[in-house]
Amino acid sequence: QVQLVESGGGLVQPGGSLRLSCAASGSISSIIRMGWYRQGLGKQRELVATIQNSGTTNYADSVKGRFTISRDTAKNAVNLQMNSLNPEDTAVYYCHALSSTYFNYWGQGTQVTVSS
Repeated sequence: QVQLVESGGGLVQPGGSLRLSCAASGSISSIIRMGWYRQGLGKQRELVATIQNSGTTNYADSVKGRFTISRDTAKNAVNLQMNSLNPEDTAVYYCHALSSTYFNYWGQGTQVTVSS
């Protein structure tokens, strides 16, 4: 079992930055990939960024060049640095972990609101 807890969400003005963190606990060793998804109001949940244990990353086209996903292995955490935020980035951001058995774990979500 894996537990994921997000933090770092909040309200930011357009053009601003936020850093999200996701702390994993439980069967950490079972995780083969972690990432962030988001769901805006009235929208489907969509992939934002992922990072494999190898370090390979994947980003949605909409965030390339603005967001950076990284791992903090010492803290069993994954981070998402979000720069140049715009109102379209407003969403609930969910931490995700994929286990070696391809079971999906989800955090509770953290709200990111980009507004002036």
